[in-house]
Amino acid sequence: MTSKEINELSLKELDVKLREAREQLLQLRLRKQTGQVEKTHTIRGIRKDIARMETTKTVKLAAAAK
Repeated sequence: MTSKEINELSLKELDVKLREAREQLLQLRLRKQTGQVEKTHTIRGIRKDIARMETTKTVKLAAAAK
């Protein structure tokens, strides 16, 4: 996901996407341990997406608190 797409999401949608991304990351890590993942760089991409979503969520929460 791009930053622009993430910024356009509402807080509820961000929560759903975060949950899905974390689940996907968990599944990839488990599959990596068993040697079933060929594109290991996708793990890094998902981690970065999670970080972007968390940052956007924090900014939106801070803006809503003001």
